Amino acid sequence: MTNIPVQEPERQYYYIEKAKEYVQKAAKEAGRPLTFCVTTFGCQMNARDSEKLVGILEKIGYQEETVEEKADFVIYNTCTVRENANMRVYGRLGQLKRMKKKNPHMLIGLCGCMMQEPHVVEKLKTSYKFVDIIFGTHNIYKFAELIVTRYESQRMVIDIWKDTDKIVEDLPSERKFAFKSGVNIMFGCNNFCSYCIVPYVRGRERSRNPKDIIREIERLVADGVVEVMLLGQNVNSYGKNLEEPMSFAQLLEEIEKIEGLERIRFMTSHPKDLSDDLIAVMKKSKKICKHLHLPVQSGSTEILKKMNRRYTKEQYLELVQKIKTAVPDISLTTDIIVGFPGETEEDFLETMDVIKKVRYDSAFTFIYSKRTGTPAATMENQIPEDVVKDRFDRLLKEVQDISAEVCGVHEGTVQSVLVESINDHDDSLVTGRMSNNLLVHFPGNENLIGKIVNVHLKECKGFYYLGEMD
Repeated sequence: MTNIPVQEPERQYYYIEKAKEYVQKAAKEAGRPLTFCVTTFGCQMNARDSEKLVGILEKIGYQEETVEEKADFVIYNTCTVRENANMRVYGRLGQLKRMKKKNPHMLIGLCGCMMQEPHVVEKLKTSYKFVDIIFGTHNIYKFAELIVTRYESQRMVIDIWKDTDKIVEDLPSERKFAFKSGVNIMFGCNNFCSYCIVPYVRGRERSRNPKDIIREIERLVADGVVEVMLLGQNVNSYGKNLEEPMSFAQLLEEIEKIEGLERIRFMTSHPKDLSDDLIAVMKKSKKICKHLHLPVQSGSTEILKKMNRRYTKEQYLELVQKIKTAVPDISLTTDIIVGFPGETEEDFLETMDVIKKVRYDSAFTFIYSKRTGTPAATMENQIPEDVVKDRFDRLLKEVQDISAEVCGVHEGTVQSVLVESINDHDDSLVTGRMSNNLLVHFPGNENLIGKIVNVHLKECKGFYYLGEMD
């Protein structure tokens, strides 16, 4: 009997080698290389998790296949923020069942936030017995081990943890872009906003050791990355549970020192604990991008209280003022929920007032949707659909009118732009992103991808610019 390592990540590298043997054997039987397709639902945290899944799958011998119908291993990395997201997954599973009958080598894996809900797992166990592997958000690092267990047991493998304090470093990951990467700095959330399921499915906040974060970014930079996006459900509370506490502002100062790193982005920032120290760091930083996503959710202090957001309208506006004073050319974006239980016309007008005062570059606007398992789902005074729709349309118009004005202020200037891709609609153009997160399309070729260049912004088209290299 081989001694299986107890320590991580050594244990997972043992299982990666073992999984490789099973995959080679299956590929030999099939007479061709086996393929996989990972589909990601939801946020950037999920996108980053999927890169880890892809890294492990490639390590054990699978090849990527973008067409789901052709893949031997189909994985859904699920989101559960909205209930209809769950319905979409069930619908797609029905189609996979037919594919699986035709392909004896096919495996189906489900992971992500939706799997952290006990009733979902029960439903899968009874109605979707053809699913092979089910795991949650806390143990993605165990993916190779779960694949081995599935090959050896020939049965459905379920591994869901209610919560964890474990963070495993140094596992394979396959980046979507060569020149930019997401970097998790923390996991979980302690905020319990009354409409949100995330703390229940992602668990308590836990921060990564700063040394591990710095080491990961240094490696990424050595590998050609010029921009990182630091990810956390609430980056402002980074470091509170570390043995040697370190604030998010202090972490940013350390990351700033990494040579070769050109740009730093981060999300999401919760207004309740965005510190003066962080604003000071943003003010003097040469690398932090001039873009801040600061979800307001509502402009009504009364509704914010029901949402358990822990700030008032006045506190939010004061914070925005501080940020704009320190970083005058900052681009602010936000999230807004319309039609939260109990929202009156007056409450809604308070939200409109915030939009007019802050003048966001853009806003993600959502119609409130009941999320079973959250306190808000059982609140009285759920708002009639027609009222919510009317408010939503008014809000959207206001946001778009302001965005068009705000985004147009850079016309005629020269900005540094990170080139991300060939343009989707015209391959004589490339598409790049400015520090403030706005897109620019300008003549160029694929040699520019991953480079930061100066672009003269000739014309604003609302949410993007047309320009030419300076």
